[in-house]
Amino acid sequence: MHLQPLGPPPTTLDEAAAQQEKLSSLVVASGSGPSDLRTVAGIDVAQREGTDDVVAAVVVLDGRTLRPVETRTATGRADHPYEPGFLALRELPAVTAALEALDTVPDLIVCDGAGVAHPRRFGLACHVGLLTDLPTIGVAKTPPVPFDMPKPARGSWTPQVDGDEEVGRALRTQHGVQPVFVSVGHRIGLEAACDHVLRLARHRLPETTRRADRLARDAALRV
Repeated sequence: MHLQPLGPPPTTLDEAAAQQEKLSSLVVASGSGPSDLRTVAGIDVAQREGTDDVVAAVVVLDGRTLRPVETRTATGRADHPYEPGFLALRELPAVTAALEALDTVPDLIVCDGAGVAHPRRFGLACHVGLLTDLPTIGVAKTPPVPFDMPKPARGSWTPQVDGDEEVGRALRTQHGVQPVFVSVGHRIGLEAACDHVLRLARHRLPETTRRADRLARDAALRV
C-alpha cells in the first residue's frame, strides 16, 4: 500500500507539536465516507512487555461479513515516553510499516485513538488519514476530552466539546455498555463516522478494533 509522506519525522515534542499544528489544516472533516463498504481496516498497537518495542496490527475485514481479508503486523521501537497528545511519536513508525505491507487498499480505516478530538486537532487517526488519503475514523476507548454520559440506548450519543467546537462524540454502540469516543480522522464527517462505527459494532468496540487489538496483543507476546 502506497503512503504519502508527511515530511521529516519529528524528534522532539516541540517539533511534533509544530507538525501537528501545520498538518491539522489539511484534514478534511466532511463527507459520508464510502457508499459501498467493500473492505474496512482496523489499526491498533500494543507494547511488548519489558521492552521499548511496540507492535502495530492492521486487520482488513470484508465490509459485509466482517470476516478477515488480510492481516499485517510490524514492530518498532518506542523511542519516546508516552506523552498525552503525542501518541504518534511512539506508534506511527510501526503503524506506517504495517500499512505499507498491506496488499489491500481498504475503503475505510478505523484507528484505535483520537482524530480531531485532540489539543491541536491532529491525533493518530489524522496522521493515518493523511498518510493514506483514505476516509479514516478515530475510535478511542477512553475519552480524549470531557463528555456527558449518553442515554443507555444503542446509538445514543453526546458531544465532546473543546472550547466552542464539537470535536467528537461519546457513542453508545450497544445498550447499556460504556460508550466509545468517535472523532474524524480524515475525509469523513462526524455524523457519518458514527454511523459507520455503529454498523461495525457487534460488541462495545467496532469489530475492526476488536480484531486489531487481539492481533497486536498476540503478536506482542511472541518473542
